[in-house]
Amino acid sequence: MIDDNCLIKSKIQQKTILLIGLMGCGKTSVGKRLARLLDMKFVDADSEIEKAAGLSVSDIFKLYGEEEFRAGERRVMKRLLEGKPKIIASGGGAFMSEETRKIAKEHALTLWLKADLEVLAERTGGKSHRPLLAEGNVVEKLKKLIDERYGTYALADVTVKSQNEHPQKTANRALRKITNYLEKQHAKH
Repeated sequence: MIDDNCLIKSKIQQKTILLIGLMGCGKTSVGKRLARLLDMKFVDADSEIEKAAGLSVSDIFKLYGEEEFRAGERRVMKRLLEGKPKIIASGGGAFMSEETRKIAKEHALTLWLKADLEVLAERTGGKSHRPLLAEGNVVEKLKKLIDERYGTYALADVTVKSQNEHPQKTANRALRKITNYLEKQHAKH
């Protein structure tokens, strides 16, 4: 008899998992661990954007502005989402694009790593590589982003609380939530 865990794992491996959430929520660290748990490829969307542009995200923002960055981000997200199943850590603003959400709905399971303001501020404070937090009060900017984005992030298939714990624990909880979600979806059909 085939082990149920193997069946669930193979079912999960047939679909891309797109991690969404604000900067500092743990998309990269949790995503890498989730990929290891599932024997899947991990891709960081911001790194893919940097490769495609030949520039860092910060430099794209400085030279071309946020609008041009978002256009490139949409192109890269489309390519990643329509490709072979993998774990993708998206940039914080990627899921805000209606086009990206539509493609994600067709090709991926979306996982929101939801973090409180205090956790995000602690993890992002003093880091200069985040263009949207580069100048001004980090806490105020994060609060504004929470207000603007959490309603849209809530459209994700699965939500997992990102808190002050080892990323492996968050990845383990995420895998349980994904498994539960897929089992419920399977039961409906």
